[in-house]
Amino acid sequence: MTDKHLLLIDDDDEFTQLLSQYLKPQGYTIDIANDGEMGLAKATSNTHYDLILLDVMLPKLDGFEVLKKLRASHLTPVLMLTAKGDDYDKILGLEIGADDYLAKPFNHRELSARIKALVRRMAMLPSNSAQQNLKLGDVELSPSTQQVHCGGQLLELTGTEFAILQLLMINQGKLVSKQDISEKVLGRKLAAFDRSIDMHVSNLRKKLAAHSPEEKIKTLRGAGYQYLSAACLS
Repeated sequence: MTDKHLLLIDDDDEFTQLLSQYLKPQGYTIDIANDGEMGLAKATSNTHYDLILLDVMLPKLDGFEVLKKLRASHLTPVLMLTAKGDDYDKILGLEIGADDYLAKPFNHRELSARIKALVRRMAMLPSNSAQQNLKLGDVELSPSTQQVHCGGQLLELTGTEFAILQLLMINQGKLVSKQDISEKVLGRKLAAFDRSIDMHVSNLRKKLAAHSPEEKIKTLRGAGYQYLSAACLS
């Protein structure tokens, strides 16, 4: 199996070395950047990274600035490393385009599970080429190209947003619980008070609403989400 290539952006030398030693035996090649500017340069270089681990507190450019600039041109999955209990950092990271977050200090097994889930999802993308396009009202989703058009306009979605939209469209008219979305898209169970799915769906709604006046995704409070059927959109 070909090693997966990870980029770790964190200014704590001891932490990055320990994490690198822990992950390498699991089949990962690790590149390290110790400040935001270096991290952004590596992340936007010609090197292909399967996942970026991005700390919030960084010299030169903080993690949010790195993510903003990265998302202008790259959809590489990003796992944000936030301060324990800092909900603001978690929410802001998801709003900007992070795929998932993990609070420091964390259990290394939990980190490994999060990495595997995001990398696995990206590895499954070639299998999407055999799937048919989905078209509901003015929204068209192409699994083969990983593109979504709404009202004829191409949407700039993160990989997580694309996967959530695809899951909801496949199950149009049906309730999809947040737990199901978390397990099928993020590859993990939804923890109590975890707002990650809410934030991803909120971002998705905003991007769809920018090109269409019709409500596409309905919230069923306390239950989950429903993609409205084409009949409801007409």
